[in-house]
Amino acid sequence: MAMSEMVQRWTAQMVRELPDDGKRYEVVHGELLVTPAPRSRHQIALGRLYAWIRAYLERLGRPDTVVFSPADISWTDDTLVQPDLFVVPPEEISNNWETFKTLLLAVEVVSPSSTRADRILKRRLYQEQRVRTYWIVDLDAALVEVWHPEDERPEIVTDALRWRVIPEAPELTIAVADLLGGLPPR
Repeated sequence: MAMSEMVQRWTAQMVRELPDDGKRYEVVHGELLVTPAPRSRHQIALGRLYAWIRAYLERLGRPDTVVFSPADISWTDDTLVQPDLFVVPPEEISNNWETFKTLLLAVEVVSPSSTRADRILKRRLYQEQRVRTYWIVDLDAALVEVWHPEDERPEIVTDALRWRVIPEAPELTIAVADLLGGLPPR
C-alpha cells in the first residue's frame, strides 16, 4: 500500500466528533493538528491580551466581539481551527460558530507543541482567509510576529503591539514588556 493511501484526510466534522479529552483538535486542509492543554504562562499571557483587547473594544461599544477558545472556526469542510483569541465584527456574533467568518484579529501564543501549526499551517490558512491581522506571540523569544494577508514576512515586534479594530478607530497599544512581565518560567 502506498504511503499516501495510509494518510487519513480529516474533515471539520470528523474533528467535531472526537472525544473531549482536554486536547485541542484542529484540522487545516485535511491535516489533523493535536496539541495538549496549554501551560499556565500561556494562559496568563492570553488573559492579559484578552483584558486589554476587551477594554479597548468596550470603549468602542464592541466588547463582546473578542472571543477566546475553545471555538470552532471553519471556512471549508477540511478546516476547523481554534485561535487562542480572536475578534470578529458585531454582526457575526451568534450562538452558532458557523457565523464567525471574518476574523479582524487572530492571536496564537506559540508553545513547543504548536510552533509548526501556528507559524506555518495556520498562518497560511489565516492569510488565505484574509484574516486582517494575525499575532503570533512567542513568550520564549519575547516577541510577537505580526502578519497580514499579503505579507511574505512578518513584522517582528519587541516593543509595542499596535492595532485598530477598524481603520477609523483609535489605536490600541500594548507594551510587549507588560505582556511578558512576571510570567512563570517555562
